Amino acid sequence: MNENAFETPPPADFGDDGGEGLSQVLVALFRGVLHRDAAPALWQGLLNLQARVRDYVAVLGLELILDEAEGYAYLRQRPRDPDQGDELPRLVARRQLSYPVSLLLALLRKKLAEHDATGGDTRLVLSREQIVEQMRVFLPETANEARLLDRMDSHINKAVELGMLRRMRGQEHRYEVRRILKAFVDAQWLGQLDERLRGYRAYIEGSGTDEASEG
Repeated sequence: MNENAFETPPPADFGDDGGEGLSQVLVALFRGVLHRDAAPALWQGLLNLQARVRDYVAVLGLELILDEAEGYAYLRQRPRDPDQGDELPRLVARRQLSYPVSLLLALLRKKLAEHDATGGDTRLVLSREQIVEQMRVFLPETANEARLLDRMDSHINKAVELGMLRRMRGQEHRYEVRRILKAFVDAQWLGQLDERLRGYRAYIEGSGTDEASEG
């Protein structure tokens, strides 16, 4: 997902009766994660129209996840109700991540928690070099640095596509860690992270490769 994903023409009226405004908000959500700082007009429109958005997407078997404090919103498949009839086809695809990408997201989540604990800037920006150094200890040793960087760029690009990282405009190889990562790697999961990281190390020692199939 690129950083311009939510750029739109000048917004329509986002009042409670703005049909065109509702359409713009829905289109943005169906395209992916809506971030407050990336599209403030759409974000305000969502806040104004969220009851109508929830009603609309519920018909499609989806639910709106909206975190006003962190400034992001997205659509999620509604959990299946066993008391209801046939389940609707999935509109939000499940994605199976490769080992390196799941490791990258885990390390970024840990870094975000450490950053938040300092009480400083709410934005966490990392360079490619910083990301690579975090990952290196969990990846097989290699003498081919160029190949390692190529692979890391591929993993980072996947995180960007998932909306967990955002490229900084005009700053090559610098990325903002998006706060929506907290929604996908929650506090309970984070509390078990050290154990999971030991599992990552064991995986590498046992497999000798950092590549896994990606769904």
